[in-house]
Amino acid sequence: MKVYNLACPLDHRFEGWFSSEEDCLAQQEQGILACPICDSTQISRMPSAPHIAKSSSAAVVASGEEVGVNSGEVVVLTGNDHSQLEAQVQAAFLKGMRELMGKSEDVGTAFAEEARKIHYKEAPERSIRGQTTLDEAESLREEGIEVLAVPIMPAFKNTLQ
Repeated sequence: MKVYNLACPLDHRFEGWFSSEEDCLAQQEQGILACPICDSTQISRMPSAPHIAKSSSAAVVASGEEVGVNSGEVVVLTGNDHSQLEAQVQAAFLKGMRELMGKSEDVGTAFAEEARKIHYKEAPERSIRGQTTLDEAESLREEGIEVLAVPIMPAFKNTLQ
């Protein structure tokens, strides 16, 4: 299994998992390798050389370096490694959005109406998502209906990679 750090022209960074380098190149040539954020098929491979030190005790970090924590691992960031952390944050965000999209029903522009029906027990209780205006969202909150505004990018309307 090959894992590559990839980026589109808008500098959206993400990982791609491939069975081989040839598989990656074939997907690029066929135009099926696309950015999960903007759907661009102009993808380039980025250099990848992670500096990850696993330790059960405290890590010693040279001055001028920053430390991040990722699932119990200590990650030492030096110079250009900030882009690696940025890619990890972006991957975590995408994972959360995939989960949210998979566990909720899209009710489209009928969001406010459906949220009220659920709140007042006129419809079955379930997780929903959709679109509404800021004024309508505030009105829902005033009625005691919890809503969370999440910016939706075009890629989230489809299955995420």
